[in-house]
Amino acid sequence: MKLSLVELRRARLPLVSPFRTSFGVETTKEVLLLRIETPDAEGWGECVAMVAPLYSSEYVDAAQHVIETFLIPRIASLRERLTAAKVAHVLEPIKGHPMAKAALELAVLDAELRTSGQPLAERLGSVHDTVPSGVSVGIMDTIPALLDAVANYVGQGYVRIKLKIAPGWDVEPVRAVRERFADLPLQVDANTAYTLADARHLKRLDDFDLLLIEQPLPEDDIRGHAELAKVVRTPICLDESITSARSAADAIALGACSVINIKAGRVGGYLEAVRVHDVAAAHGVPVWCGGMLETGIGRAANIALASLPGFVLPGDTSASDRFFTQDIITAPFVLEEGQVRVPTGPGLGVTIDPAVLDEVTVTTKSVTL
Repeated sequence: MKLSLVELRRARLPLVSPFRTSFGVETTKEVLLLRIETPDAEGWGECVAMVAPLYSSEYVDAAQHVIETFLIPRIASLRERLTAAKVAHVLEPIKGHPMAKAALELAVLDAELRTSGQPLAERLGSVHDTVPSGVSVGIMDTIPALLDAVANYVGQGYVRIKLKIAPGWDVEPVRAVRERFADLPLQVDANTAYTLADARHLKRLDDFDLLLIEQPLPEDDIRGHAELAKVVRTPICLDESITSARSAADAIALGACSVINIKAGRVGGYLEAVRVHDVAAAHGVPVWCGGMLETGIGRAANIALASLPGFVLPGDTSASDRFFTQDIITAPFVLEEGQVRVPTGPGLGVTIDPAVLDEVTVTTKSVTL
């Protein structure tokens, strides 16, 4: 397979409601989309980097720059020998930038699978036609507003709720949700907002029968997570700390986590995400698929990934209308009795709506090869 064109498209989609975490408040989703052309097919990828380097060191402007300047030339050097399996290897000399690399790998993988007629889910090792859908609830202004939001999502049929927490917004909001929804599968996500000095405070969350507490400490504090796991009963789940299959194996061996959130963008692509899944499965560690407010492109890939056998916990695989009034795909994902359907068409299995995409596009740049 040989590339003939790479298109980099910046789009801005308004969110249906503000989404607040310890990083700040998002009201729009600014996204970098990649479209590649080969003689036989086109492929789409989505970069999940945020506008500012808050979740990780990557941010969308830098991602676009590194893709244009360093990644595309390396991919183009493969000429007719390009395959998705070779992308990570040829990009390895470029240090870091996993989200940029993941977006390019996904576009190549999509084109390759569209050419062969194989769905992404099948290529990755899917064993399910649908996956259970959870939803992430951001930090609210008040506890009553939080309870209303959770009640709305429970009413829609979401089977698991994740609450964002931060110092000053943790024990009491979680207590209120648990008292209102006694049997609800519930977990919390700290996005690195605490330190090991907060261990006794975080232990108070043990009272609420949580599925897990996600990434309570800084991403490089693996030892701290292992120490925290000795103090709290609530299972520790790592997100930002897991950057590869190797780092997953290390974290598990050190006792730093008993659950892993897999995000393909964070580990450099969906093929590496499968390897993280396999490492976790080999150690009996459950995994689930995290989200980064993806459009239908990234959401389709996440749902495909979440259909692998080790994904035994509901992920952030919510319906399209959780974040967007209008997604950029012609058939947005919908919630069906707490589940979303795994795409079955070739590649990502979704079709882009050109009118909607043009409406939300801010800039477009094409690189002809």
